[in-house]
Amino acid sequence: MLVSGTDGVGTKLRLALNLNKHDSIGIDLVAMCVNDLVVCGAEPLFFLDYYATGKLNVDTAAQVVTGIGAGCELSGCSLVGGETAEMPGMYEGEDYDLAGFCVGVVEKAEIIDGSKVATGDALLALPSSGPHSNGYSLIRKIIEVSGADIENIQLDGKPLTDLLMAPTRIYVKPLLKLIKDTGAVKAMAHITGGGLLDNIPRVLPKGAQAVVDVASWTRPAVFDWLQEKGNVDETEMHRVLNCGVGMVICVAQEHVETALNVLREAGEQPWVIGQIATAAEGAAQVELKNLKAH
Repeated sequence: MLVSGTDGVGTKLRLALNLNKHDSIGIDLVAMCVNDLVVCGAEPLFFLDYYATGKLNVDTAAQVVTGIGAGCELSGCSLVGGETAEMPGMYEGEDYDLAGFCVGVVEKAEIIDGSKVATGDALLALPSSGPHSNGYSLIRKIIEVSGADIENIQLDGKPLTDLLMAPTRIYVKPLLKLIKDTGAVKAMAHITGGGLLDNIPRVLPKGAQAVVDVASWTRPAVFDWLQEKGNVDETEMHRVLNCGVGMVICVAQEHVETALNVLREAGEQPWVIGQIATAAEGAAQVELKNLKAH
């Protein structure tokens, strides 16, 4: 079966324009599309992009398209074409907008849809590189209100701008390897806008609850900085940002060690983030355990 998806990079683009940093936003664009395809077991085949601007800056466009090419390489799909539209009066000056479109393929019998998820199953997580491409309206507001000079702030020895602009991780190759080598994957959730609270329920059957242990990983410093500067409630952090988790994978308990080993061999740093329980009547489909007091 063919599977398709389309996405953009949200207002991370505004930050890229403000910082004049365009070399990795194309990777973000591809990642947002291909990660959404791979969660149903599909292998991305080809990608197209749409680049719209008020006045074409050839150097900027070249940087963006180079990033798109790099993203396609990371996900093993072909960049087959795209559209560049110059629309004076629609966009301010050299401001631009991006959209991506991806098509993938999966055998009908091998579609991963979460229907086999059962009580007692384990949840594994893969780390994100930072906020990825979501929550940037909040992030930009925090920067604005706090008056922070993000170009002169370092966290853990890295410039804050690099942490905020780090390209979205592309999980396609390790996940396809996991699916092929183990056949154990019951569901996967790409943690995008809505965080753990809104993305995991999409792949859970009725009556299932994901119990996530927030103490099972160390949250990257960039999220703590955002929470402190923006005075953001702990639950709200997990509803808007990925907080260090880019992908959640559901497997049966007996396949946990095998799955962890396959992912490690593929260069990932997975961990067990929680498990599936039976949801009480009227309970939320995601329960966050060990939330830190803020």
